[in-house]
Amino acid sequence: MTSSVLICDDSNMARKQVVRSLPPHWQVRVQTAKNGIEALEIMRNQAVDVLFLDLTMPELDGLGVLQKIKEEGINCSVFVISADVQPAMQARVLELGATAFLRKPVEADVLMDELQVHGFL
Repeated sequence: MTSSVLICDDSNMARKQVVRSLPPHWQVRVQTAKNGIEALEIMRNQAVDVLFLDLTMPELDGLGVLQKIKEEGINCSVFVISADVQPAMQARVLELGATAFLRKPVEADVLMDELQVHGFL
């Protein structure tokens, strides 16, 4: 079964790095968004199984996206990928419903482990 994946980060380089880190055997359809507004528009119009979400972005940041997902009842597993690794921030994103918090730049083996732990592989 193919999973629908959305990568939301304002950095094109970061989006490409996440794509390269996806397990090669994982059957996915990948879309990208440059900010939280674009990501929410996609998720409102089609099912997304997994969202890889940056926190620091223009327009609407990652915390705002998590809040909207919660408010609107959008069913999606969110893996936050951020360089802001402060324990308080990690706790906040998990409180808002994120599935996991990953350090940026994400390493392929760490990403694969998290996907396995959460039943995607």
